[in-house]
Amino acid sequence: MAMARPFLLTSRVSTLRRVQIVHSFLFSSVCRRGQPSPPSTSFSLPSESPPAATKVPFAASAHGRTWQDPYHWMRKTADPDFIDHLRRENTYAAGFMVDTEQLQRTLVREMRSRLPAKVSTPPERWGPWLYYQYIPEGKEYPVLCRRSEASDSGFVNKLLCFASGHSERKEQILLDWNEIAEQYGYVHVGACRVSPDHNFIAYTVDVNGSEQFLLRIKDLGDGSIVQRSEVEGVVSLAWARDGRTLFYTVSDENQRPYRVLCTEVYVIDAAYPLDGLDRICKRMPGVQVFVEHHYDSFYILTNAPLSENKESSSVRSYYLITCKVEHIHLPDLQRIIVPSEDVSFHDMDIFNQHLVLSVSKNSLPTMCSIKLPIQDQSSSLQKRLDVEDLNPWYFPVPTDLCSIAPGSNHDFMSSVYRVVLSSPVMPDVIVDYNMSEQTFSIVHQEEIKSADTHEHLVSECSEVKNDKNFIGVERWEDFSSKYYCERKQVISHDGIKVPLTIMYSRNAWKKGESPGLLHGYGAYGEAMDTSWCSDRLSLLDRGWVMAFADVRGGGDSSWHESGTGLTKPNSIHDFLSCASFLIDKGYVHNGQLGATGTSAGGLLVGAAINMKTDLFCAAILKVPFLDVCNSLMDPSLSLTILDYEEFGNPHIEKQFECIRSYSPYDNIPRAACLPSVLVTASYNDSRQTALITLPFSSLPVCWMNTNANMV
Repeated sequence: MAMARPFLLTSRVSTLRRVQIVHSFLFSSVCRRGQPSPPSTSFSLPSESPPAATKVPFAASAHGRTWQDPYHWMRKTADPDFIDHLRRENTYAAGFMVDTEQLQRTLVREMRSRLPAKVSTPPERWGPWLYYQYIPEGKEYPVLCRRSEASDSGFVNKLLCFASGHSERKEQILLDWNEIAEQYGYVHVGACRVSPDHNFIAYTVDVNGSEQFLLRIKDLGDGSIVQRSEVEGVVSLAWARDGRTLFYTVSDENQRPYRVLCTEVYVIDAAYPLDGLDRICKRMPGVQVFVEHHYDSFYILTNAPLSENKESSSVRSYYLITCKVEHIHLPDLQRIIVPSEDVSFHDMDIFNQHLVLSVSKNSLPTMCSIKLPIQDQSSSLQKRLDVEDLNPWYFPVPTDLCSIAPGSNHDFMSSVYRVVLSSPVMPDVIVDYNMSEQTFSIVHQEEIKSADTHEHLVSECSEVKNDKNFIGVERWEDFSSKYYCERKQVISHDGIKVPLTIMYSRNAWKKGESPGLLHGYGAYGEAMDTSWCSDRLSLLDRGWVMAFADVRGGGDSSWHESGTGLTKPNSIHDFLSCASFLIDKGYVHNGQLGATGTSAGGLLVGAAINMKTDLFCAAILKVPFLDVCNSLMDPSLSLTILDYEEFGNPHIEKQFECIRSYSPYDNIPRAACLPSVLVTASYNDSRQTALITLPFSSLPVCWMNTNANMV
């Protein structure tokens, strides 16, 4: 069963969300010293004082230690006092930002003007159909459509289409997000899967922001919702080969998947889905297993220990196992494929004639294809092979700064693999890689217009390695002549080199004088997203520096492991080192550096602020994970048990002490001048319940500046 991949467009509204950008030193506290004078255009502060949260005595304890938590009462989110406090916080925030409303309107107008008039994906062939999406003019959400390939081709395809029971139509709308949003006022489509016979579409939808998804199945023949198909709390889904059997996982009261739960790995014969489950591997702590089926063989991507001593290494890299289906429980008849020294495996996808691997090569993301079936390299079965022995074809990309993400790629028989390439200075490019011919062609590149003239921005054509493989007359275009982007290696506190991506305008940036914004995340093995975002141009054109710190805790397995559990403080020190680098090297003015992080990235930024109170002048925390210790002490919260592996288990004393040492909520300096902080959250965000009830509105006044300019 192929790994599930999103077949969705992002809502246009996400690109146009309200932004609040002003000169960074205007948010600096009055207690700062040696800061530049504000410009002639200034912003006034609200006349009223910021809302003060009620303190209720509460003693928390663990491992023989007791401490006071006067905001513990905020766990009860239905408490009228809590809701009233949120309202007062929002009122104060609106008053604080009132002087920036004109700037906000200007920025939104700029961002809108860069968007193309039509947002759509190029058609992707799957069976007798061409699938595609677009956002209708004047709407915010996408529409998923298809049309018969026969309408674009000859008599034979039309005949095949007719024989399959599908009439020849110009366009069929499968799912319109806008209709759902108009009915409920909100929509978030989670999973969306068309059945293998193209007769049904199964999708999950959240209509109130709670992330409790409702399963629906739509008959694509008559457009009706299948009776009795609606199921609450569905997490993921997959079709059986017959197109009539749907497997799905459902969540328990804590929104954890508890049926068809992937901890141990089982396989189901898609041709005979009711014949039961066959377990491929037993559950092991810290081990992940991903399985693909290819005719008579299994391909398994795993980080299970290879050595006899299963505790010999705390860092487990991924490798491949291949074997015949009947040999799945016979290790001696399995072949192991390991990455070479400069390569690490991350993901895989499988097709009729090719295996596609998502990898890092020399610490840079890329993809490669390997011809299938894998042939023996000698007369006898080799137990272990290096991936380079299989002659992988690494997909050519225009620059080392590129990110690479797979498209939908539903057609198992296809030898063409579609990806999206992007970089900080290159708008998204959809590229088809022909794995049989080892060539590639550009299908589409995102259109960007100037915010001022509504003309296309001047761009340049990037050269690419293996240019002989290029098909077509176009070249991928980037804006490197206007915006400079580079990757630096920053030395952290323990001598480890941390990747830092830096971006600025060649015309507007001034060395040692420009403001800057440093992004960070550093958790769950996720690398920083440095793909193209046209919204950033509004800052870059005003002289800002945008920087992205790939701190430990993100990235591949070894980089991830060195920033988790007891080594989590490495992430924070890495972020601080990158911030200091930007100032010390003159990229950003001392006193004009801001930081931003989302969810676990909010933990990173919050902890960094506590450790070095004078390094940042402002911070933006989006649904931040700040009350780490209290949250992980509560197993009833939806993410707690799953997060023990990432952050540690505070019920174990050694791990408790580590978590307690950096948890932002527990380490706010009591007599320090701290940067201004904008915190955003969602009342109905089920994953972040603890973050709202504890850190979001329970931050003591001492974390606010003397100007109280914190939302």
